[in-house]
Amino acid sequence: MMSRSLPRGINPPTLPRGMTMPSLPSLPRGVSLPRVVAMPTVSQAPRRLLQDCCSVLDHQTPGGVCGCCWALRPRYKRLVDNIFPEDPEDGLVKANMEKLTFFALSAPEKLDRIAAYLSERLTRELNRQRYGFVSIAMEALEQLLLACHCQSINLLVESFLGTLRLLLETDRPHLHVLATNSVTHTHTVTSSQLITPPSDPVSLPPMQFVKFANIEEDTPSYHRSYDFLVSRFSQMCRCQHEDQDVRNQIRVSGIRGLQGVVRKTVDDELQVNIWEPGHMEQIVPALLVNLQQHTHSQSESPAEQTELCFRELLSRAAYGHINNAIRPVLMHLDTHSLWEEPSFAVRCFQIIMFSIQSQHCHLVVQQLLSHLDTNSLSPASVRAGIIQVLSEAAVIEAAGSVGPTVLEVFNTLLRQLRQSVDDQLTGYYDNAGRRRTTCEEEKTLQDAVIRTIGSFANTLPVYQRSEVMLFIIGKIPVPGVYPALDSPNTGCEGSRMIQVMLLKSLLQVSEHYDSTNLLVALPSSFLEPLLSFTLMEDPEICLLVLKVLVSLMDRHHNTHTLREASVAVDVSLLQLKEDTSSRQDILFIRKHAQRLYRHVYLVCKEESSGRSHYHALFTLLAVLIVELSNEDVTVDLIRLVLALQELVSCNQESLTVFNHCGVHALCAAVLSLMSTLTCPLLLRHVSEVIVRRQQVAPHLLPDHALCDDVITPPTELQVDDALLFVQSEMSEALTGSSSSSERINTPYTPELTDEECLSKRKSVGDIVSLQMDLDHYCPHTLQVSVSDDVLCL
Repeated sequence: MMSRSLPRGINPPTLPRGMTMPSLPSLPRGVSLPRVVAMPTVSQAPRRLLQDCCSVLDHQTPGGVCGCCWALRPRYKRLVDNIFPEDPEDGLVKANMEKLTFFALSAPEKLDRIAAYLSERLTRELNRQRYGFVSIAMEALEQLLLACHCQSINLLVESFLGTLRLLLETDRPHLHVLATNSVTHTHTVTSSQLITPPSDPVSLPPMQFVKFANIEEDTPSYHRSYDFLVSRFSQMCRCQHEDQDVRNQIRVSGIRGLQGVVRKTVDDELQVNIWEPGHMEQIVPALLVNLQQHTHSQSESPAEQTELCFRELLSRAAYGHINNAIRPVLMHLDTHSLWEEPSFAVRCFQIIMFSIQSQHCHLVVQQLLSHLDTNSLSPASVRAGIIQVLSEAAVIEAAGSVGPTVLEVFNTLLRQLRQSVDDQLTGYYDNAGRRRTTCEEEKTLQDAVIRTIGSFANTLPVYQRSEVMLFIIGKIPVPGVYPALDSPNTGCEGSRMIQVMLLKSLLQVSEHYDSTNLLVALPSSFLEPLLSFTLMEDPEICLLVLKVLVSLMDRHHNTHTLREASVAVDVSLLQLKEDTSSRQDILFIRKHAQRLYRHVYLVCKEESSGRSHYHALFTLLAVLIVELSNEDVTVDLIRLVLALQELVSCNQESLTVFNHCGVHALCAAVLSLMSTLTCPLLLRHVSEVIVRRQQVAPHLLPDHALCDDVITPPTELQVDDALLFVQSEMSEALTGSSSSSERINTPYTPELTDEECLSKRKSVGDIVSLQMDLDHYCPHTLQVSVSDDVLCL
């Protein structure tokens, strides 16, 4: 019957195999169907059958001619098609987008098909260069991503990432930006707006990929890969577009894309490992290229965005990932020769040290030290840049940045110092003798090493600084202790330079050493080899030793007020700190005071002593007066001053007129300070002598004898007895006091062994050559005696 009412040539549609027509619900009693107006072309029954077939086929994959009929397409496809307007200028149809979202949430098993069809639609519009519809499709994908639950988001991600890949593979910059930027404004970006990006980088919308990266997923995807995104975003960071605005926009998008990849993968160990060397070697150099640009005031500039991304990357690095993150930085600085002007390198490692976790800072230091050893045959300017970065890294981090291998750090730096001395004397910084270096470059390197040693020492606790000082002084060549003192390439001059450099390094450590116990600060194992250098015929070494002694003994930081010898300064204005001597101080004086006095006496007998030496001697004796003032120290210093005055008055040594004036000025300055601070009974006699010198012989006072423009008598110096400090008057002034006047009447003389050593002193070169000769003729017998003679110094 039905076939008779159909037009000729039209057969009724058949249902798929296995499917039956749904049964119609029964109507309530008394209710009848409304009458249908008869249609002239198609009867009522076939229309009802077609409607039922469409409802059945909504959830079936269409095949054949049904795929071309819009009414027979699946519902999700019709919902997707409805979100696209006729004119892309109108933007996304929000009402239909809400229907699509509701359908996706109601039937989450359809998400993969919805995403696949959206991707298919986007690909078709992309091939037709209809970029407005491309933007609409991306907006729809974004809204679906944000609306879906965590359990079902994996159904969308693969299509989403595939869509991003399609956009990033094109050769159009605006599509690259679209792949990372989402449209969050109320209107849709048109094709004309995409072709001509906005000139103001601040107006760029936030990144879609970053939004996706911020979505938490409960179920990880083991087969998901971000390799292409890492590679493509890194290329965008290096964009060289002619238009600066477009270039900055693309670079910012690439930086944010990398930031999104890091956020998405860094906390999930089951996904791709972003810390692998292959990924880090792409990400880190791409960031550093933008970090080198000038920083603008706008927050959207590539440099600003790079610093934010770089800090976030480093802050998420665990212990095992630090090396993989730092190694590309070192490679980038090497490749682009950025060590010679280390300002950018310093900035990079400042960001690194402030960003990573504090307990991992020593790993950065170890990487820099290893890189310094790797570049041992590089020019001095390159090594100086690496060492300067090391110094800055040590200053940033608090105590403990050096890590467990403290001595290894200083051993590496001292090795670089010794190598620099060899390179300076040979003129080449490679073993083949082909690459030349200059003294200026090597001196710059040496100064950088010395400053870095001081910077590292400042981060250490007191007990470790003591170990470092013992370690450094153990590396200093001492005559008779190291038989092979000189280097085969540099000779004895190289040994002397190494001694100077290591003593400067020791001074850097001692200047920031704070200790309340002098027995700990100056143990015998440290003091004896240190004082042995004052007996060498080298004024620079002697001056450095005196400065080290002053820095270690000055516990109250009075050096700046006692730096120069003078008798005209009011001591009450110096704000000196005076403490009573402790038991440890008394033990130190009893054990080491005579050794200190003896070396002060020997330095004054040295013809090579200059103005700086006398100032250093005054500072040392003044610190003794302030720090260790007691009866024994006062008496011993008076005896020492009278012995020095007798030394230059009798002219037993072949000293110059300047040396005579310098010693007299030193004695006057020490007695003036002592009579003011610790022994006021001497003030009258000392003041009378100083006044007479001011009237008759001002060249015997420190303000004239030790000034910058020294004026000495042209002829042999003749000093009247009235201008000298008299032992009897000083002893009489102290009669009745707690000070022992009998000890003052006993002249001070160095021990006999010191006089013998003084007469047998040799230069470093003479001692070494003598040692080699003795080894050649009598290797087993005479060597011991010569070593003993030297060690008695």
